[in-house]
Amino acid sequence: MASSPCGNSNFDSGLEIKTRSVEQTLIPLVSQITTLINHKDKPKKSERTLAAIHRVGQAVSVAVGRFVAVGEAIAAENQELKDEMGQACFEARRAGDAIAQLTDVGSALPSQLDGRVTVFSDRTAMVKAARLLLSSVTKVLVLADRIVIKQIITSRNKVLVTLDHLERVSTFQEFVQIFSQFGNEMVEFAHLTGDRQNDLKDEKKKARMAAARAVLEKCTMMLLTASKTCLRHPDCESARINKDAVFHRMRCALEQVIEIVTEARSCGENRILPASIYNGIKEFKSGVECLRENLYSLSPQSMSSQLEALVERTEDFTDSAYTSHEQRQAILGLCQLARQDTQQLVHAWVEAQSVHAKEATKDMEVAILKTSQSVSDLRRELHKVAVGRASDLLKVHGEQLPLRALKAAGAEGNLEEVAEYSRTLTEQKEQLVETCRLLCHVSGTEPLEITCIHAEETFHVIGPQIISAAQTLALHPSSKIAKENLEVFCEAWESQLCDMALLLREINDVFEGRRGDKRPYLSLPRPGKHLANMKTAKAVKLDAEEQTSMAKLGLELRLLSSDVDTEVEKWEDQEHEIVRQSQSLASMAYNMYLFTRGEGLLKTTLDLFHQAEVLSEEGLQLCSSLRTFSSQLVDEEKTVVMTEMEKLLALCQQLQMGAKTPVQGKAATFQKVDSFIQATRSILSVVLSLLPCCNKLNRKGMFNIFASFFCCLSKKSPVSCTSQRGTASVPRRIGEKGKTHPHLSKRKELSTPRTATDLALNLWSSTWLVSTSLRANNPRQSLPLSTLPDKAAHS
Repeated sequence: MASSPCGNSNFDSGLEIKTRSVEQTLIPLVSQITTLINHKDKPKKSERTLAAIHRVGQAVSVAVGRFVAVGEAIAAENQELKDEMGQACFEARRAGDAIAQLTDVGSALPSQLDGRVTVFSDRTAMVKAARLLLSSVTKVLVLADRIVIKQIITSRNKVLVTLDHLERVSTFQEFVQIFSQFGNEMVEFAHLTGDRQNDLKDEKKKARMAAARAVLEKCTMMLLTASKTCLRHPDCESARINKDAVFHRMRCALEQVIEIVTEARSCGENRILPASIYNGIKEFKSGVECLRENLYSLSPQSMSSQLEALVERTEDFTDSAYTSHEQRQAILGLCQLARQDTQQLVHAWVEAQSVHAKEATKDMEVAILKTSQSVSDLRRELHKVAVGRASDLLKVHGEQLPLRALKAAGAEGNLEEVAEYSRTLTEQKEQLVETCRLLCHVSGTEPLEITCIHAEETFHVIGPQIISAAQTLALHPSSKIAKENLEVFCEAWESQLCDMALLLREINDVFEGRRGDKRPYLSLPRPGKHLANMKTAKAVKLDAEEQTSMAKLGLELRLLSSDVDTEVEKWEDQEHEIVRQSQSLASMAYNMYLFTRGEGLLKTTLDLFHQAEVLSEEGLQLCSSLRTFSSQLVDEEKTVVMTEMEKLLALCQQLQMGAKTPVQGKAATFQKVDSFIQATRSILSVVLSLLPCCNKLNRKGMFNIFASFFCCLSKKSPVSCTSQRGTASVPRRIGEKGKTHPHLSKRKELSTPRTATDLALNLWSSTWLVSTSLRANNPRQSLPLSTLPDKAAHS
């Protein structure tokens, strides 16, 4: 038997794969190696089998050679990884050559009996070569992944340096120039971290990254207005406090991103995920049910201690001043019932152990069922209390009365009223912070727990910032910049309330067992229902180049679906036909967006075509609902609604006809996909223009304001500023029909400002680019970006 070409080396590095890209890169190689190793172990093989083995072996060798060449190029450009990368590439090349030699038909010896060639006789050598190849290739990929981490760290360091310069500027001209540079650097950082967030396998890390990037997105606009206010009023203490808080929060968020990508352990790591009641109940029930299989897996004392620790955590609910007496008594009663049932279980358990029983007795079975039921009832009651309080708070705070009062008092320069309404806002902040803490207890998953903690921290920080901004305005009531600054912080507060509403929906989904995709109302086509019209179609996937081409349209689709969700959240009647059908359309559009990224439930173009047909049917049903709704309106109002409804009807019919038209060939299929995405985008744009109008009519019954409202809506136009460099145009809201978001087009450096108008527009363009780049990879952020102010306001 020939000796192994790999020698006796054992290069099993035991590396952990932490990103999806590395995992997906290894899958084809693993498949080929598996094919070689799992062949039928026969000494004699047909010529066809020998040829197949030879082809696979040579293909592996050639692929490894190309792969190693790339790895060596990376090593040459990064001296700190040169030695490690060089060793890993050497081992990979050696293993590839070994596999090629072991599968080479030409080097095999003919059989002495019948002259047939025998190949691949050294199975042990093949297994060793395969192990060496997989471990070395994995190490090359993991080392290459360090380069990505290095890029993120380098980008963060550039942002920090510019952030320090921004904090120390003393003139508005200098601030504009540095902020433009800061905007470009933040856009780069946003793209790098967004790609990393999508690539992470660990859902917990992904949620932490999303939270940090959400902070950076919201703080970018705050940094702009807070810095401008401080420059305009340099002697104002409240303005300085407001600005310092924004800079501090941005630095903390940047540091959190680096902790995630480098897996550094910070002093706050243990604080990230406090023990939740949901996890406590889950562990307790698991221990109880394990007694059926093993009576000696844990001691009775440990089970009782575990329950007491669980009951102690419910004090966050029972000790709260905002928990009603009835709710408190219900929780305490269920805790006492869980204690009694657990005590009965312990008693039956001890008796079973005393007679050396090998399995649970009948009394134990009854006690196990009762104990599991009692802690489940406790969990259900705690969920009811937490979710009920959150829902009530969102309804109460939906009117934003303290914020309106603060704005009015600040604009009047009334410091006493500002102080009074600040106390009211502080009380609301404490309620929201405590509610987020309770939601964390019942959230059900680690990513949702992290999101609850992020919401709690956001309310805790933004509340005092709003107050300091209001104090600044009260001291300078004629200052437009101070007024604008307060508006930005109030918008951040409102945005977080809407994010909390989405979080509440996801927590309910987990509690009710609707896991997986974040949109439970997805309407996927049923097998066979829509196949009649697609018999000749071939199911294919978009390749990387096609996905890149579709990225722009897909992202517009995601932003539009988020806008529709936001408008739907504003409806009081969530069971209204228009609401449910709009939600369904947004859901299907979101999954089309995921398809353009190669993710989600739609795997092939055939799936997309089926989804488009279902979407067109849902759109036609929405047209029917709109027609019924318009019958309640007077002639003029009815005409406006019907006009928009006719647009929607035409688009849905066009999409439906396209779905029924078969296509052949890759180019035609891609063109059909592109047309479907564009048609869906147009449908959502029409729905988005109708939802706020219909909501106002449905909620208030003020039919006479519809015409003026729609007129104002139709007159909105992009902010446009013509300078010597050209024209800058930014849409007033995401998803405005016919407009493209700045970050979706090729990014250009901001031009040098020449006038006061150019200065202002450069600032807002930088902020817009950063916000949209950070938002692009975070599906949880559902609110539309703030409307850009009129050009004249910043001249």
